[in-house]
Amino acid sequence: MPKIILFIFISLFTISAAAQSGPVGFDLSTYGVRIDADKRLILVLATLEMARTKNDAGNYVKLINTPLSDKGAKFREQLLADNAGLSDDLRQKISIFVLQYKKRHPNASDAEIVAPFISMAYTLTPVPELADPVITSDLPGSLLDVLDFAPLVREFYRHSGIGGRLDDYVKAYRLAADGVLRDSTRDMVSELLNYLHTRPELSFTERIKVETQKGKSKTEKLEKIESRVHDRRFYVVPEMLAPKGNVNFLNVRDDYFVILPPDKDLSFSDVRRAYLQFVIDPLVLKNAKEMTIISTWAKPLLEDRRKTDPNLSLNVFLMLTRSLVAAVDTRQGEFARSRIATDQARRKISLLKTDAEKRAVTDDLEKFKNGLADEAVLQLYEDYQKGSLLSFYFAEQLKGVEDSGFDIGSSLREMIASFDPTKEPDRAATSSEARKRALAAREDRKNHPERIIVAENPVTKRLFEIQKTIDAKNYTAATADLKKLLADNPGDPRI
Repeated sequence: MPKIILFIFISLFTISAAAQSGPVGFDLSTYGVRIDADKRLILVLATLEMARTKNDAGNYVKLINTPLSDKGAKFREQLLADNAGLSDDLRQKISIFVLQYKKRHPNASDAEIVAPFISMAYTLTPVPELADPVITSDLPGSLLDVLDFAPLVREFYRHSGIGGRLDDYVKAYRLAADGVLRDSTRDMVSELLNYLHTRPELSFTERIKVETQKGKSKTEKLEKIESRVHDRRFYVVPEMLAPKGNVNFLNVRDDYFVILPPDKDLSFSDVRRAYLQFVIDPLVLKNAKEMTIISTWAKPLLEDRRKTDPNLSLNVFLMLTRSLVAAVDTRQGEFARSRIATDQARRKISLLKTDAEKRAVTDDLEKFKNGLADEAVLQLYEDYQKGSLLSFYFAEQLKGVEDSGFDIGSSLREMIASFDPTKEPDRAATSSEARKRALAAREDRKNHPERIIVAENPVTKRLFEIQKTIDAKNYTAATADLKKLLADNPGDPRI
């Protein structure tokens, strides 16, 4: 999330601490999460990497040259070297397709060019067939525009020799994901679920009407309802060739995919909201019957917003889901940072002697919390302006369940049913003062980053420092540091 504001950075190491982040033995698959490379995606993006053209000097240059992470850049070099002998005929066909596509989208960056190809990879059947989807009528136009690239992917797979190297590539992807990506995913999942006091629903039961032949009759049929259970999964897909700084999110029926570089830290990414959507979607669906009042209230507002933003969806279900996701993301961040800052202030006060010193710490804490609250209002307003009309409403409702321990699943029905449009205030007017203060604070942090107050958990910070020692393979020093940290903080599961 490149545009994330500096204020979020004050909690660089705090979020995981709030949930005593992912203890040893924390199994992500228990919460619907799988981290693994996807061979289809590797092949699609590798095929794109083969496209080239001649520049004005007559030299060959790449047609797709997205900025990559350090590990991604090294993999690109290896991939190009491995395929240096690719036949000119196949390379030319790939290049012509990509060149024509870029000409149809002259203002698109390479990262934007790649996005629909990433989506297209998930319409194909698994390796080795890589077959096209049987039904294409429900695919978006941007994806249909690149579906004809699939035959070139199959040809590249069969004739380039990449098939023999694919397993080695996957191993390299997995190894690259075993550091920051896996650790931050575990922290993200534990902190969000701890805040919501819930577990994600990992199956969905679909009830469908089917017809069967009645006895020996050839014309008479019986109708009955059958239940079909679908597994739900959230896939974190490490991809070396994914553009640096970008997160691609796909929802394919009951599966949710996020595609990102293998060394991505999820602490500051939109993956948080993607996972929240995975958790919240079935909860909202269960309460769809309670949405009549909200639907009546929201439709004219969404239609009015659509006049200035033609891309805004008029789907009330989607609006409600996005509003709840925005509210949880914002409130959880504020709640965690506020709690950690309070704990730090208490420890600091316990070491002080005079009342004046203690009052100063208390005053600083209060200012910090007020700043958090103002920033939360601004974030909610920004989502509100994008069509999440209930972001403020759900944020207020969440305050009542944060410390109660109630499962969001059991609380959501009442939240939706108790909505009263006559009591919903003008959010633009009622939030104006807080937004002004938050905008001024953002500008001040931008101009004076040295003034940023850091509310961080010291154990988490030290663990990140020790991880760098481990990455440098200085295991003796890392072991000594961990032993000391454990002695100072006995019983901390993260150590």
